[in-house]
Amino acid sequence: MARCQCGGDGCNCVVQAGDGTTVTGSGSVVNPYVVSAFTDCAGVRGCLSAGPGITFDQASGAIGADVSTTPGNNLVIDGDGLFVPTGAATVQTGCGLVGDGSGSAPVAVNSQSWPFTCDLEAAGGGVYCGTDDVLYSDPPVRQSFQQASVNVVPASPVAVPSASTVVRTLDLTVTNPDPCRSANAIVMRQIDVQFDLPANGGAAGAGINSDEVQYMRNSGSTATTAWHNQNVVLHNFTVPAGGSIVVSLDLTMARGAGGATWNNAQLVTRAWLFSNPT
Repeated sequence: MARCQCGGDGCNCVVQAGDGTTVTGSGSVVNPYVVSAFTDCAGVRGCLSAGPGITFDQASGAIGADVSTTPGNNLVIDGDGLFVPTGAATVQTGCGLVGDGSGSAPVAVNSQSWPFTCDLEAAGGGVYCGTDDVLYSDPPVRQSFQQASVNVVPASPVAVPSASTVVRTLDLTVTNPDPCRSANAIVMRQIDVQFDLPANGGAAGAGINSDEVQYMRNSGSTATTAWHNQNVVLHNFTVPAGGSIVVSLDLTMARGAGGATWNNAQLVTRAWLFSNPT
């Protein structure tokens, strides 16, 4: 070190330690300067930070792998390090599904061929996912039969009125058992009235809801007793999903003449309900 006027066993150069360094020795051949540098972990941590896939704890200095929590990620950390289980890139399918999720075997519904002559897209039903993560199909079609009847037997024969008169009313509450769809209801109203018709002009008529369905006049010379005729009328109604309607059958009588009386009346109302996909 000529510029420091070094020679022999001495040197006039001054070497001073800076931050993080130490200087030992006198600069002689047998005792040269030794410059050492040192930093501790705390000094290095400020230069480090976490990044994608890496975690870093400034307090402890621990560096680790940052495993994504995004659903579908199969990477785990076990006792040996990072680990992806065998087959993690595929899935195991259960009932109704095929494929393993790979490019050559994507997961698909294990469907059947449409066996009907109608168009699938136009007539096919639906498949739905419930809040319990179970698949459900369209609700089943429901049908129902409901009936009400009454047999009216007066204590003694009753004169048939000349003007249209409601003699008895039978109500049937028709309830749709389908909570999902409206129902078509076919309703049958039926009456059967027995009349006693005196000779030479005894006459009587009966009807369903003011619609006269039977009439008889005895023009003979002998009385007719217990004459009757069963009559049926059909109607259709729509019953809302889970709802009810009241169907009334009014037995009316009219055109009584010649002392005609009635002694028995049977009223029946029947309903057939069918809920069908719209």
